[in-house]
Amino acid sequence: MIVVLARRLAWTVMLLTGLAVVAYTLVAPFAPRMGAPALFTQLAARPAFLVAHLAGAAVALFTGVFQHNAWIRTRHPRLHRSMGLCYVVGVMVGGAGALGLAPYSGGGMVAHVGFGLLGILWIAFTLYAFTLARARRFPVHRKWMIRSYALTLAAVTLRIQIPLALANGIPFETAYPVIAWTAWVPNLLVAQYLAR
Repeated sequence: MIVVLARRLAWTVMLLTGLAVVAYTLVAPFAPRMGAPALFTQLAARPAFLVAHLAGAAVALFTGVFQHNAWIRTRHPRLHRSMGLCYVVGVMVGGAGALGLAPYSGGGMVAHVGFGLLGILWIAFTLYAFTLARARRFPVHRKWMIRSYALTLAAVTLRIQIPLALANGIPFETAYPVIAWTAWVPNLLVAQYLAR
């Protein structure tokens, strides 16, 4: 009973935080007071990459959380497959945008490599999970989708870590190169544990 409640709570937290980031993603480019200055710099310099990244990541965040709902997966397999395809397309578009933006991220080479590696792994894990689903290797497919969605949730952890760093007096320029890694590496470690 406790395990079931813990899973439901974890899923609800993923849903709510993911929806909050999706809402922020849709509003921030049009609200200068809400968006980080770097967002508007990227929007002016590389609009196609930024729009692809934001739109693809929003689709992946929204559809991905429902892929981890056992009730939908078992009772509505067609919906699971359709949303799964939307998730894969979202990751491909969002990941391509991320790779286009990574070399220009704030924080220097450490951040460039951190965000670039995140983009590469995000695409690779998702494509591998998709290939496994097509091969009907569903138990292994689920493990790789856990890893993929953990990387998708970097959008959430990044948006938690930046305000925490700033609230603790850590300048953005100091925090951002570290967050380029801490936004996703701990997520992946938790996913690895869950996948086992």
